Amino acid sequence: MAPLKLHTGNLIDIFSADTASTLELPYVNANISAGFPSPALDFIDLTIDLNKHLIKHPSATFYGRVKGVSLKNAGIDDGDLLIIDRSIEPTNGKIAVCHIDGEFTAKRIKIAKGEIWLNPENEKYQPIRVTEENNFLIWGIVTHVIKDV
Repeated sequence: MAPLKLHTGNLIDIFSADTASTLELPYVNANISAGFPSPALDFIDLTIDLNKHLIKHPSATFYGRVKGVSLKNAGIDDGDLLIIDRSIEPTNGKIAVCHIDGEFTAKRIKIAKGEIWLNPENEKYQPIRVTEENNFLIWGIVTHVIKDV
């Protein structure tokens, strides 16, 4: 079953996570050199299932496709795929997917002195102070980022 698109927005698209299937991929259980090739690459005999490795709470996990560059200084770029876990308790400093005033956004959360701030990781964007007037929910916590290189 393919992931189901749950939300399309200006800043992020949200998909369900299908963890029912497995895909065992070759896995090198050694340090991988960025210099000279390692002879260990000739002896790949382990596998890894990325669903089991990246998703700890399948029923609470979703994918989000980033639109925009407000988190570029955190290494999260336009088009990156976020793995979002809704079962993780939001804590100060985590990158969260939040629903604010009808739109999803991903930002670093700051919780201090009874206030919540949504902080971008790009100097071209301003922090967002969450007030009582906002319709606001911390929807989930980003656990992994998958990039195209």
